[in-house]
Amino acid sequence: MKVALCSEIREGRARLCRVGQHAVCLYNVGGTVYATDDLCTHGRASLADGFLEGDEIVCPLHEGRFCVRTGRATGAPCTVDVKSYSVMVKEGAVLLNCTEFVDAPSGQPLP
Repeated sequence: MKVALCSEIREGRARLCRVGQHAVCLYNVGGTVYATDDLCTHGRASLADGFLEGDEIVCPLHEGRFCVRTGRATGAPCTVDVKSYSVMVKEGAVLLNCTEFVDAPSGQPLP
């Protein structure tokens, strides 16, 4: 399922998109796109509002960290991983496997 264009995700940035009712955060790290759940597992904040440092997203609420490649919690106070998703890029489009989402009738990037 197409959820964004690569050109919409600037290097070193995160972007929120929706897959059905599910909020997903896309990250551009060195030209490679990664995807995780958008919601921080510690403070219930949007990771898309955080900032990337290398391959880690820093939560904007309490500055916990997650590896965007794996979803692993890497910095306190975060201890529970976020779910990561496989990403494919084809002809400039970012594709996610919709079978990874229970409620995913269509991809719809947020404005």
